[in-house]
Amino acid sequence: MKPFYEKPKFKLYNADCLDALNKMPENSVDMIFADPPYFLSSGSFTCQNGKMVSVKKGNWDLSNGTKKNFEFHVEWIKACRRVLKPNGTIWISGTYHSIYQCGFALEINKFHFLNDIAWFKPNASPNLSCRFFTASHETLIWARKDKKSKHTFNYDLMKNGKWPEDQLKKPGLQMRSVWSINTPKPIEKRFGKHPTQKPADLLKRIVLASTNKGDLILDPFAGSSTTGLAAYLYGREFIGIDTEKQYLDLSIKRFEELDKNMKNKLK
Repeated sequence: MKPFYEKPKFKLYNADCLDALNKMPENSVDMIFADPPYFLSSGSFTCQNGKMVSVKKGNWDLSNGTKKNFEFHVEWIKACRRVLKPNGTIWISGTYHSIYQCGFALEINKFHFLNDIAWFKPNASPNLSCRFFTASHETLIWARKDKKSKHTFNYDLMKNGKWPEDQLKKPGLQMRSVWSINTPKPIEKRFGKHPTQKPADLLKRIVLASTNKGDLILDPFAGSSTTGLAAYLYGREFIGIDTEKQYLDLSIKRFEELDKNMKNKLK
């Protein structure tokens, strides 16, 4: 399959993730980060930058009903398992709309759970209806392919590294499973934004925690490729897959700026 965009250690595919995954070599990927559709798009509204906006993110986020949504999660997770190395791990991000289905799909596909992370957003948008608690976190599931394998976890870096963006992380103490990280900064959206874009600080932590330099990281729902930027910045290799050309174009702009800045620092 021909890449949509290819540079050393950074490759993008404009394809359905199942098609692309099924064409990849078995046992070839060290870590997967996935932020699958939440199937939230509807006629309702939410708050963004102080304004009321439609929840609809795109046709890719439209629900097909609970049963078909779950079947989709089972299938893409099954395809991910095939390409993961025996000691590989997968991270899945989601809200309560999707994360429980993803967790059950991981169990069906015989993954072994390592952690669930609560990503707390100190700057979360308010709840417009005033009928619910304000949603201010997402859940990330971290699981390994094989229960008996030895997965990568850079414990010392997580414990003793500098994490100034996280008000909850205490210096010299073990990193806990609640992470306080703001939503993406304006500079991260300078070329445009993806409706479910993740902050660079979040993917930096995931990449540094669970991979080593030279490892191959895959994102089957790449969006604007925050995963890929973190992978490339810290010396990993990246494959990103997305069905939406507009977000791959955005990914390329973000990557080329990062690549240029990294090369300028080496001069």
